[in-house]
Amino acid sequence: MMTKFDIAVYGSTSGAVAAAIQATRLGRKTVLISPDEHIGGIQIEGLGSTDIDNQVEFQNSTAVGGLALELHRRLSKHYGRTEQLEEVISKRLKVPEVWKFESSVLERIIADWLAEYPSLAIIKASLIEHPSAVTKDGPIVTSVQLTNGQTISAQYFIDATYEGDLLAAAGITTTVGREPSSQYDESLAGVRSDTRYTQFDVPVDPYRIPGDLSSGLLYGISSEPFGEPGSGDQHLQAYSYRLPLTDIESNKIALQKPEGYDESHYELHRRYIQAGGQLYTPRFRGIPNRKTDLIGSEAVLATDLLGMNDDWPTANRARRQEILEETTRFTKGLIWFFANDEAVPTSLRNEWSRFGYCLDEFPDNNHFPRRLYVRDARRLVSDYIITQHTASEHDGEEPDPYPVAVAYWPTDTHCARRVVRNGLAHNEGFVFKEKHEWRPFGISYRALVPKAGEAVNVLTATCPSSSHVGYGAVRIEHQFYALGQACANACDIALDTMGSGDSSLVKVQDVPYAVLRERLLAQGAVLDASLVGKPDFSLLHG
Repeated sequence: MMTKFDIAVYGSTSGAVAAAIQATRLGRKTVLISPDEHIGGIQIEGLGSTDIDNQVEFQNSTAVGGLALELHRRLSKHYGRTEQLEEVISKRLKVPEVWKFESSVLERIIADWLAEYPSLAIIKASLIEHPSAVTKDGPIVTSVQLTNGQTISAQYFIDATYEGDLLAAAGITTTVGREPSSQYDESLAGVRSDTRYTQFDVPVDPYRIPGDLSSGLLYGISSEPFGEPGSGDQHLQAYSYRLPLTDIESNKIALQKPEGYDESHYELHRRYIQAGGQLYTPRFRGIPNRKTDLIGSEAVLATDLLGMNDDWPTANRARRQEILEETTRFTKGLIWFFANDEAVPTSLRNEWSRFGYCLDEFPDNNHFPRRLYVRDARRLVSDYIITQHTASEHDGEEPDPYPVAVAYWPTDTHCARRVVRNGLAHNEGFVFKEKHEWRPFGISYRALVPKAGEAVNVLTATCPSSSHVGYGAVRIEHQFYALGQACANACDIALDTMGSGDSSLVKVQDVPYAVLRERLLAQGAVLDASLVGKPDFSLLHG
């Protein structure tokens, strides 16, 4: 059975929500195809300490507009802080707490928001895992086949997955991993010669039998050679679970040892403690109702899953489910280790033991997040590519003339590997708070559209054409909202052009930018990077 739409949005993310709502508001017959049961992306899976105004050297709330700002207004209404939010916006104040929320609350708000549009079709299904998943007529995608048996036809398609699954199924060129430094002349690309952020600060022997190379490596350490600095590879920045815990007795379930717990998986942590390393404890970041948001990179050995998610972007659903189960077991085990293992100092065990999983979060998954924070997966490869230079203040390129959103975040990529270097355990790959002086920049419309020879009616809101380093500045949730909103408007403008007499399909590459820009500005989007402010790097050294 074939169902026809104007615009089909594929994904469960923030970008998918924005694209679906905006397309429907514009009167287009729209379908949101969600591969996940829960719609909203990582923000409904634990990321409540959102990346707005949470760093000392810059204030990026000035770049939040359009549907992203509307979402936060809805959140503020729920929390009774509307007046505070409006004062923050009007006076350009830096108040991080006004942007923070609970995932369970946001999921309800998104569900209610989507329900305001009864004409929006929502289908919870995935692309079939078969070469026939996407049907094309030359560079035109005509339909997609779903696991529920439906075939969906649309004039335009938007990939709003974190993984770029629709792009790949449509035969559009994507890339995974880290480019060599030489490819785009990026000083931060590839293998990092000097990884300082979350680096081991004490020497830790990596071998099962200390000093015995033949005994093998401790769990979590790769046997891969360190490699040549600047060389490229297929590794990804580490994923993690964004984990809400609470110490409110009436809203917590005690930490539990997971089934299949293997204490040998945490020998590296014991060695680190024995060497004098300092573990960390949960801390509150301003999320309402005393909830944490463990982000993964709080310490040398935190919940970032170095090397455990490299398969994810291109894996099939069965393998992704295996990764979810493996990483869930390890993460739950790590939290249990912190609270119970005798190697952990008593004061730290006592502090971790105060916390538990939140009873009002993820009730259908034993109060543990259902999805990983996919920080880095497939990226589109188009005629225009966002790189380190796009985000650089001093060796940067000219600002792009076709911005549809502003990226106001550092070139931020978490560690990619844990290897042996000079006979010791070593974390490699973090790019954050570097000497590289970055700047906010306009995210080009050209980064959202494929090469015209590959597809003319597909855009992406979440996997823009970018290098590994460049994507690190784009991959923020409110920016995905902005890109989803831009994609929906571009499709609508193309459909308008067709409706005015030109019956042939208008290529997404040919959407007139002047019209798109005017439309986005009228919807409250922020497009001019020169108006949002800049980071003050002196604050990092004060």
